[in-house]
Amino acid sequence: MRRRVVITGMGVITPIGKTVAEMWRVLCEGGSGIGYITHFDASNFPTRIAAEVKDFQLTDYVDNPERFQHSGSNIRFAIGAAVNAVKDSGVLTSQLDPARFGVYLGAGEGQQDFPTFMRMIAKARQDRDVDVQKFMVGGMAELHPKNELEQEPNTPAGHLASLFNAQGPNLNCLTACAASSQAIGEATEIIRRGDADVMLSGGAHSMIHPFGVTGFNLLTALSTHNDSPREASRPFDKDRDGFVLGEGAGMVVLEEHEHAKARGAHIYGELVGYGSTADAYRITDTHPEGRGAVSCIQMALRDAGLNTDQIQYINAHGTSTDVNDRVETMAIKKALGPDARGTPVSSIKSMMGHLIAAAGSVEAITCLLSINHGVIPPTMNYTTPDPDCDLDYVPNAARQGKVRHALSNSFGFGGQNISLIFAEYHG
Repeated sequence: MRRRVVITGMGVITPIGKTVAEMWRVLCEGGSGIGYITHFDASNFPTRIAAEVKDFQLTDYVDNPERFQHSGSNIRFAIGAAVNAVKDSGVLTSQLDPARFGVYLGAGEGQQDFPTFMRMIAKARQDRDVDVQKFMVGGMAELHPKNELEQEPNTPAGHLASLFNAQGPNLNCLTACAASSQAIGEATEIIRRGDADVMLSGGAHSMIHPFGVTGFNLLTALSTHNDSPREASRPFDKDRDGFVLGEGAGMVVLEEHEHAKARGAHIYGELVGYGSTADAYRITDTHPEGRGAVSCIQMALRDAGLNTDQIQYINAHGTSTDVNDRVETMAIKKALGPDARGTPVSSIKSMMGHLIAAAGSVEAITCLLSINHGVIPPTMNYTTPDPDCDLDYVPNAARQGKVRHALSNSFGFGGQNISLIFAEYHG
């Protein structure tokens, strides 16, 4: 029999809360963390809104913040969420073998030093071209090696391993918007097969910078509903016009069941199903029939040993883009059949925006909170039904309801699909 995996710690840094309790309260109240961009001057951008983390101080989480003076916000968010999750779990106070404690993240790249980069290009410009030699010389003079190192996607996992003396498996995957969900799924497999007893997993990311906003604007993926930021993210609504960029981190402590029981840990739930597929179609387009998403959900159900009528809540990827919401709706209906009609579906991106690589981990935590509290968070800003999106999206108000099993979907650019199923804990 494979080893069971339970969740014993959770931590978040999000636009709507820097603790799990605060985030959950805002989600249940239908609040919003979306406003005008302050990280840089976006006044001339097509999109001028985002969901930023406010008032974050690393000194609230570590005693030696100077150690991370070269770290970008993605690493700082990762540290904040991880410190809270590990503290919540109490695992470091147990007789934990460091070699059996690992880290698996789905963390995004660090933030580019945009002003310096632009100055370097300007100095090296020759007519319509760039003098590469001048650019290289400028980079050697102006860029800081530690800043550049901190931009690597694997760096957050290395920092967390050092902070918690986690000497076991250490990995990072960056599969776009599915990254942190995939990390949680793969970390679960590491515990299931016996290569670790405890894994710290999740993700961290921020793309609220000129390169990030420009890139998504070029893809026409972002909402330009600048006049009403709180109403801009409208998953499944007929008038949706794109997603809103968010930032932050979500971390969970995954633990082998008997290991957690032996130390008397509080258990939030069990991860029972994991599905991972690829559309194998196009880099920026979802397969029009949702073939990867359908097979991913079905794989997670098989892994969990559940029937389609045993899912009480689906936390949707629900980005608020035309194609994603329509195809995800289609995929849920194909995967769950007639049971899709009676299954509540909601997207918390309507309140905190899209945390990109970190989105799945925060949504996984939301599923666990829904199971523990018997509350299904709403999809906000849902006012005009779309004939192509015809499921129960829990519009505009949280709903009481018993949730024994919750499904979390994450579908990323490049055709990556991840589905996780969490279950109410029974010893």
